[in-house]
Amino acid sequence: MVEVQVREKESFERALRRFKKMWERAGVLREVRNRAFYEKPSDRNREEKKKTVRRIKRLARIEALRNDPRASRQRRRTKRK
Repeated sequence: MVEVQVREKESFERALRRFKKMWERAGVLREVRNRAFYEKPSDRNREEKKKTVRRIKRLARIEALRNDPRASRQRRRTKRK
């Protein structure tokens, strides 16, 4: 549960802003969305594996760009009409 103590001479808007930040960091909305519908464990595992594969591929692309100095200078050439 997220709680915010309103400090002395602190405006309500400022306290509300702090609350919203804490609420986001705690992942309350994400948790509510995840629990809105039942998801079979097998489906959940399949999606997690897909996310893992995507993340690994993305990191591999980034690492390849870092290791290849020419990759950042190369640009696609478009055909001129």
